[in-house]
Amino acid sequence: MDAYDKGSDARQGQDGPGGPAGPDRPDGEADAAETTAPEADGAPEAAGAREAADVPEVAVVPEAAGTAEVAGVPEVAGAAEAAGAPDAAGAVRPAPPGTVQPAAPRTGVAALSPRYQVGAVVALAVVAVAVCAHIGMVFLHLAPSNTLTKQHGDVVDEWVFPEFEQNWKLFAPNPLQQNVSVQVRAEVSTADGEIRTTGWYDLSAEDGRAIDGNPLPSHTQQNELRRAWDFFVASHDSDDRPVGLRGTLSETYLRRIALLRLDRDGAAGPGGVVERVQYRSRTTNVEPPPWSGEKVSDRPTVRELPWWSVSAETRGAKSGQAAREGGAA
Repeated sequence: MDAYDKGSDARQGQDGPGGPAGPDRPDGEADAAETTAPEADGAPEAAGAREAADVPEVAVVPEAAGTAEVAGVPEVAGAAEAAGAPDAAGAVRPAPPGTVQPAAPRTGVAALSPRYQVGAVVALAVVAVAVCAHIGMVFLHLAPSNTLTKQHGDVVDEWVFPEFEQNWKLFAPNPLQQNVSVQVRAEVSTADGEIRTTGWYDLSAEDGRAIDGNPLPSHTQQNELRRAWDFFVASHDSDDRPVGLRGTLSETYLRRIALLRLDRDGAAGPGGVVERVQYRSRTTNVEPPPWSGEKVSDRPTVRELPWWSVSAETRGAKSGQAAREGGAA
């Protein structure tokens, strides 16, 4: 009989993958099992075929990546990424966490060597201490009388005067309400050996005329004589005796101002030399406004100082005059 005859008993006696055909198993199912058996046996081959078909698709990327690695693309991309280069969209990518950024250049004091940094710190500390001490001294000078100024007033005055003197009378509760006119006269040794006394020169009036109508008056015209007289009054007692070194210094300052002003006015005359000078002040109260009801005296107060010798100041002038006369001869 034909081995492929479906009705053959020999065929039915063979065991298939699903077991022998029996009365409960239809022939169609057995045939289906026989038909699908080769497919089941060939399933691994089909899966392998599918894997083989999928491999090129999956393996293309590694091959392409390997080609890029050989070409150095990953290194270039990594370098650009590490450098923070902009991507295709123009955004700057942050550097990877493990990337070491170059240190920024140091500026200012940090750029100096440690030794010079220590020197700069010490210098700044010294300047800061000096500034604080100066501000403290000026504050004590301007502050009302207190325990510190009573105990260390001399030290404060030595530091403040004369370079850092402050005058806050404009903001005082009782500002200056007087007009003070400072005048000076001199004893002159003339060329024929006689001694004559000049009249009074109103130095304050001269400064007033120089300031009046002048849009830019000089500092000397405004303050030199006024500050010198205030300096003298503050450093002398009621008997015109100097109090400490500042009193003597104020007298020297006034003598030099007198010589400069008298020489400018030609008080000594041709060939004459100033030997002594004398100051006096004329103080008049400023009339208060009518609404104040305050009554003040309108009588001027005159303060006349003793004669001061100016030989020490005029010694140089005499020697210069003698030299000029000797050269002319």
